[in-house]
Amino acid sequence: MFRAIIAEGTPVFRQVLINIFHSRFPSVEWAEAANGKDATGLIETFLPDLILVDIKLPGGNALELTRMIKMHHPKVVVIIMASYDFPEYRDMANLNGADYFICKDSPVEDHMALIQSILSARGLNREVPNRDVLKRNVA
Repeated sequence: MFRAIIAEGTPVFRQVLINIFHSRFPSVEWAEAANGKDATGLIETFLPDLILVDIKLPGGNALELTRMIKMHHPKVVVIIMASYDFPEYRDMANLNGADYFICKDSPVEDHMALIQSILSARGLNREVPNRDVLKRNVA
């Protein structure tokens, strides 16, 4: 089973992502972390294939977390999420080993397409079309 973690400090945004992603990709096992410490522990016990990390994750530096993930679990796909699409954020995410960067207020379709492309690259096509969910704004 494909496993994914959403490490996001804002409870409402984290829950919205979990709900949308779970409804669209029901065969993916989703877990959540509210801070860097929880994320670090969850990575070691849950063993995800994918982790979405808020660049401003409380209780830890998302870039350091990304480096740690890539050092110890190089096959885990890391997506850095940020509220702002600053070139500096993209550059730092890239320099620290993130596989992807996405702006939180990107259209929901962009988030779904990114996750779908990752699943497809792993030979998994687990998307369940649900246009009602896509109409909601994640940001």
